[in-house]
Amino acid sequence: MTRATMDQKILSLAAEDALDRLQECLENLKESELDDLITRQAVKGKETAVLLRGIFKGSPCSQQNGVLRRLQVYKHCIQLVESGDLQLDIASEIIGLLMLEARQLPGAALAELATLFVDVIKGGSLSNGKSLELFSTVLTALATSKESLVYGKGELSGEEFKKQLINTLCSSRWNHQCVIHLTSMFRDIPLSAEELQFVVEKVLRMFSKLDLQEIPPLVYQLLLLSAKGSKKTVLEGIITFFNQLDKRQKEEQRSPESVDLEAATVPLDQLRHVEGTVILHIISVINLDQDLGRELIKLLKAEQQRDPGKTLCPFSVALVLSVAIKHRFEEQVFDFLKMSIVRSCKDLQFLQGSKFLQDLFPQQYDVASIILEVVENSAFGWDHVTQGLVDLGFTLMESYEPKKVLGKAAGTSYGLCKMPAQQACRLGANILLETFKVHEPIRSAILEQVLNRVITKAASPINHFIDLLSNIVVSAPLVLQNSSSKVTEAFDNLSFLPLDMVQGLLKAVQPLLKVSMSVRDSLILVLRKAIFSRQLDARKAAVAGFLLLLKNFKVLGSLTFSQCSQAIGASQVQADIHACYNSAANEAFCLEILGSLRRCLSQQADVRLMLYEGFYDVLRRNSQLSNSIMETLLSQIKRYYEPEPDLLPPLKLEGCIVAQGDQIFLQEPLAHLLSCIQHCLAWYKSTMQQHHEAEEEEDEDDDYVGFQQDLEEMLESITRRMIKSELEDFELDKSADFSLSSGVGVKNNIYAILVMGVCEVLIEYNFNIGNFSKNKFEDVLGLFKCYSKLSEILKEKAGKNKSSLTNKTARSFLSMSFVSTLLTALFRDSAQSHEESLAVLRSSSEFMRYAISIALQKVQQLEETGQTDGPDGQNPEKMFQTLCKITRVLLWRYTSIPTAVEESSGKKKSKSISLLCLEGLLKIFNTVQQLYKAKVPQFLRALDIANDDAEEEEDINVTEKAAFQIRQFQRSLVNQLSSAGDDFNSKEALSLVTVISTLSKLLEPSSPQFIQLFSWTVKICKENSLEDAPCCKGLLTLLFNLHVLYKSPVGLLRELAQDIHAHLGDIDQDMEVENQSHFAIVNIKTAAPTACLLVLAQADKVLEEVDWLIKKLKSHFVLEISDSSQASSQIQSLEKAIILQLGTLLTAYHELVQTALPAGSCVDTLLRSLSKTYTILTSLIKHYLQVCRSGLGTISGRLEKLVKLSGSHLTPQCYAFITYVQNIHSESLSFAGEKKKKREDETAAISTVMAKVLRETKPIPNLIFAIEQYEKFLIHLSKKSKVNLMQYMKLSTSRDFRINVSTLESALQENNTEDAENEPDNDQTVAAEQLAESQEPKKKRRRKK
Repeated sequence: MTRATMDQKILSLAAEDALDRLQECLENLKESELDDLITRQAVKGKETAVLLRGIFKGSPCSQQNGVLRRLQVYKHCIQLVESGDLQLDIASEIIGLLMLEARQLPGAALAELATLFVDVIKGGSLSNGKSLELFSTVLTALATSKESLVYGKGELSGEEFKKQLINTLCSSRWNHQCVIHLTSMFRDIPLSAEELQFVVEKVLRMFSKLDLQEIPPLVYQLLLLSAKGSKKTVLEGIITFFNQLDKRQKEEQRSPESVDLEAATVPLDQLRHVEGTVILHIISVINLDQDLGRELIKLLKAEQQRDPGKTLCPFSVALVLSVAIKHRFEEQVFDFLKMSIVRSCKDLQFLQGSKFLQDLFPQQYDVASIILEVVENSAFGWDHVTQGLVDLGFTLMESYEPKKVLGKAAGTSYGLCKMPAQQACRLGANILLETFKVHEPIRSAILEQVLNRVITKAASPINHFIDLLSNIVVSAPLVLQNSSSKVTEAFDNLSFLPLDMVQGLLKAVQPLLKVSMSVRDSLILVLRKAIFSRQLDARKAAVAGFLLLLKNFKVLGSLTFSQCSQAIGASQVQADIHACYNSAANEAFCLEILGSLRRCLSQQADVRLMLYEGFYDVLRRNSQLSNSIMETLLSQIKRYYEPEPDLLPPLKLEGCIVAQGDQIFLQEPLAHLLSCIQHCLAWYKSTMQQHHEAEEEEDEDDDYVGFQQDLEEMLESITRRMIKSELEDFELDKSADFSLSSGVGVKNNIYAILVMGVCEVLIEYNFNIGNFSKNKFEDVLGLFKCYSKLSEILKEKAGKNKSSLTNKTARSFLSMSFVSTLLTALFRDSAQSHEESLAVLRSSSEFMRYAISIALQKVQQLEETGQTDGPDGQNPEKMFQTLCKITRVLLWRYTSIPTAVEESSGKKKSKSISLLCLEGLLKIFNTVQQLYKAKVPQFLRALDIANDDAEEEEDINVTEKAAFQIRQFQRSLVNQLSSAGDDFNSKEALSLVTVISTLSKLLEPSSPQFIQLFSWTVKICKENSLEDAPCCKGLLTLLFNLHVLYKSPVGLLRELAQDIHAHLGDIDQDMEVENQSHFAIVNIKTAAPTACLLVLAQADKVLEEVDWLIKKLKSHFVLEISDSSQASSQIQSLEKAIILQLGTLLTAYHELVQTALPAGSCVDTLLRSLSKTYTILTSLIKHYLQVCRSGLGTISGRLEKLVKLSGSHLTPQCYAFITYVQNIHSESLSFAGEKKKKREDETAAISTVMAKVLRETKPIPNLIFAIEQYEKFLIHLSKKSKVNLMQYMKLSTSRDFRINVSTLESALQENNTEDAENEPDNDQTVAAEQLAESQEPKKKRRRKK
């Protein structure tokens, strides 16, 4: 019979239900014939399913032959489907039919089929994985089979057989082509938790063997599989995989040549796109299964406590930020990230301050850098992350924004962000700025949110938002056009914002004003309204706005911007439409604004002052306006100028003040007006004349020369007459009233400050125009004499009258650049032609002192506000250059002429010039490190006088340069310390120590220069017996600061404690202390309180470090439970470090608690420090208790030794010290009781002493409680560990309640004889003695009140 007829026969017999004939027909067929039959029918694609049904109908499972035939069909069909020769729908039809029939197979057949599948998978012959659908059905059917199945030499149930198969399958090698199919298949199989874990771990191990493009679909299948369980393992595996890929990618970028070609990773953009797709898959599964989201957050929180480096990486942060878009998780995600950021900042701060901790944790983990990396990675199409990043940025900025303290914004220092909260706020701003740069579509949204916050948060400090706005606009100026309506809305709130905010906001949006007429017009309308506002702040805001507009709208013919030396943040952006024809329009616009500003010259002094300070910058940026500005200034000064050439004084001061009722106010800040005139005139002479000479515009020159001549003659006349004027001419002399309680006193104060200001302005003017003429310098000195006379009177009056205005020195009118020029001329100018004229100024040591003190004042202002008064005061670059010049002069002056030489020849009434120079250097070094951290190398190079320009292009070694400067100050300090008795200058020595301490921060702690400085400091402290407490404090502080960056200071603390003990004696007066002096700086004068308090403060820092380490130890212990191999070595090193630190610290406390410390701060601090020590010891014991309870370990020999040490060297001495403290307090009480000369004084004296005693004995009960808690947990640990730790602890009777009978009897006798008024006193005496012995100290104290 042909094959074709055989097909037809089987089909017809099956259709007729002729089962016997069908079975007979099938039995006559050989295996190969049956296979061929099925293959031919399947390839044709006709009636394949009908044929298979017919074969199955003729192969009943009740007969052995039928089962075998079925198995043969299954095996052949599986090969056929995997061959790939069949059409997809035919293959699906075959597998569907086989799946339906599978459940009828007996257990043994199912087991054979399942084993066949396992072998096929192990052999790697699965091509398309279609047949795996059948495998899942077979395994499911097998699991429900009740038969006992043969496995090896034994028998297993169906469930156990399935388990063994899965075990075998997961232990074998998988072909990478079938991993996704297998993962999908396991979703359809019922798995126990153990089996699921096994499968998940196998799939995760396969990640590294697959091509990167295959990872996203596999992750998706794995996530769907996680619906059954093992969510944590799945998420952890995915995060760890991508974390390792990222790390490998970074290493490659760092050193591309070191990576083998074989090991080279995938291209960066491909990796980022795959990561983005995987994140999207995870988000889509979380939408279906909220538990997965909860598990993710739970996992990250748990790992952040233990080992944040393991799971907190750019991938996982991007993932949680994407999850945060779902409102259900938003709050949890941001709380978690905020906590992680602040904790990371705190940990980094902690690690940076201690070499001991750095050695234990060499890898410093920084969440902030990871989040900024996410922003960078999000450029690769991670749109799903951007919203989360924006929200996080704003959340950080709002959660950690600067707080208002006494009306001012706290934490807005102009230097570095040091506090974790400040760093978090700065990070928020950086996230938003970087996201803004990377993602164009979201720019408008970010900008609008920033503007919204500027408008709505006007009442609270918004500097951080203004700074962000400014940076955003600088990075993309034209983006403002899309948000012009928001900008206009912000302008409506200008009059409610503080002045510095107004200036910041207008500077930030200034580029928009150049390209958008509508915005500019709306701003001008707002400013015009504000200029007539009742609120002074609104008027000042208007002036600030108008001045900014004048600075930035150039008039045709003005000098180019490059000719002006000062830059403004965002104003360098030039729009194309800002062309010549616009300049002409700008002139009308600017003149109109000037007209508005002229009206302000009749307003309050504050408004005028702003104008005078702003005109100079306007003039430099818009030189065409000089005519109008100079005319305005000339007409203004004429109001107060006395034209008669011989009349004294030359200025009408009475016009500068105004009376309102009984009060007198300043109306015209005359000195500011003159200062503005002299700066504008100087600029005009140096710049405008050259410009006009080049253009030879003679007609205009006449007008300009007219201005110049008038103003020069006025200033010349004022100078001449000011020098001639006596104080009486201004109605100011020594007999004048300067108190602020009377109108006359206020008027005189205002006059004095005006006259001093005018003198300063004229000093600068005459020095600048003098060109080293002797006559001019004599004028300068004459003006200074007038200034100093007034200054002396005000100082003298300020001493008598505390409420005087002059208590705080008025700001100098000298500009920073002039101070630099003046100091250079006074101290460094050696030109022969200048010698005679400079000798005039150099002859006055008062004038030289004045010049340096003004430099100090300017540097102080720069440090506090980030800018100074006068030209270029707001230009950081100019200020830095000027600082460098001033520093060089002061450094040269200080190192060239020692203080001792100077003081021996001069009067000792006021500070020496050298000492002032040293103070100036100290201030400058602090300011540079705070404001110009990035420019420290250039600063140090500028100080190197020998190599002026030699190293311009070379790399600067900061450590070497700083060490060179430190050596100069070391020499000076050694000279100071070696000078005898009266020659020793305490202030100078202290300043030198502070300068060395400040410069030491620039040294690399691992450098030989640092080690050298550290060794030198140790030597100084060991060899010099200083009795000056401030110097001792300075040197010891320097020693500690250096020591912690070199190694742990516990050994040093022990030695210092021994020295303190030796000098102050023992609490047992009969005990003689062995005097083994380590540090000569600790002596009878400095031991207490200076050295003692410093040692205790440093001990507290060590305790904080140990406490931090114990927390880390606990988290590592939790990690060890899950991964013992990785964590155990770290745990051992941590335990050793903690116990060594505490052990050495206990020996230091052992010395201090036996020291006869004087009553007061030392005793109080020591008691509190001891309480903290016992609390930390208790914390360590609790950790070991947890170790013993978990059964993972036992207590170490080191801990036993530590407990023994605490029992022998600390606890007994603590109780003895408590008794000593009570004794000295009861002595002070009885001493106070003896003072009974005046009855009214007696009660006050005793109550004061009692209050002091109560305050100082308050820590005693806390200490006893801490000791008892420690002993309580020791008892628990002894029981758990089976080691008797309490054998080392001796219980003291000091805590027992007892009544001192003799004291009580004497108290009762006194009580009978004395008045009722004295009853509290006796009560107090008895109570004070028993204060710490009582078990209820709080009730005791309550009764005494």
